[in-house]
This record gives sequence, C-alpha cells and structure tokens, in this order.
Amino acid sequence: MLDQIHLLAAVTLLGVLEQAYFSLQVIYARRAYGISPPKVSGPPDFERVFRAQVNCSEYFPIFLAVLWQAGLFFHQGLTAALGLLYLYSRYHYFVGYKESSLGRLTPMYFSAGVLWILIGLAAVGILHFLLSHYVGMNVLLFISL
Repeated sequence: MLDQIHLLAAVTLLGVLEQAYFSLQVIYARRAYGISPPKVSGPPDFERVFRAQVNCSEYFPIFLAVLWQAGLFFHQGLTAALGLLYLYSRYHYFVGYKESSLGRLTPMYFSAGVLWILIGLAAVGILHFLLSHYVGMNVLLFISL
C-alpha cells in the first residue's frame, strides 16, 4: 500500500512545510512593521505578505483533496509531478505578491491551471473506477480512441 502513496505523501509534506514557511513570513512581517494580532491591516508591504499567506492557505485544502484523489484514482507519479509544479507556482505567487500586487498574477493563473488539471484527472479517475466497478465499462478505453 505504501508504494502506492509515498509520492503523494512526500508532496503533501512539502506542501505543509511551504504553508509553514508562508506563516513564518507573516510573523516576520508583523514584527518588522509592528502589527500585533489580531490586526490585519497596516502598510501595503505587510498587507501583501498577509494576503499572500491567506490566499495560499485558502487554496491548500482544495489542492490536498484533488492531489490525493487524482493520485489514488488516476496516477500517483503524474499527480505528484503536478503537485510539485503547483507548490512551485504557489511559492512564486507568494514571492511575487510580496513584491507587488501585479507580481502574483502569472503564478496565480499558472497554479489555477495546474489545479484544474488535477481536478480533471481526479474526475476521470473516479469516473473510471465507478463505471468499471458498478457497470463494467472501461472509460479509459474510450479516451484512448
């Protein structure tokens, strides 16, 4: 069983570490700009770091859900590679947003595209499983035609 999920687990752990890094950046920004919790407003430089971290955190559960669904029902290796690509683009989103609001756009669109691909792979994998298990139909044969 572990040989079927080890890549997904590794990408998940990297994602958690990335989220921790983003959270630490907010802590450092709070100290640098003297913004004590629960305040979330301050200089634009602080607000960009804060918003970047919040935005990444909002998408993280969606990413984890489709990462595991696509990995379990479609293909672990392809899904893990796409997961790494997603994490890489979210890192660039964070760094770009930290610099300027416009700096977030290209990585945001790219990571959204990767997320949609993962959603598509998860949907195809789950549909294939359900149809083959309950109806005896192999959807993947129709896709390869």
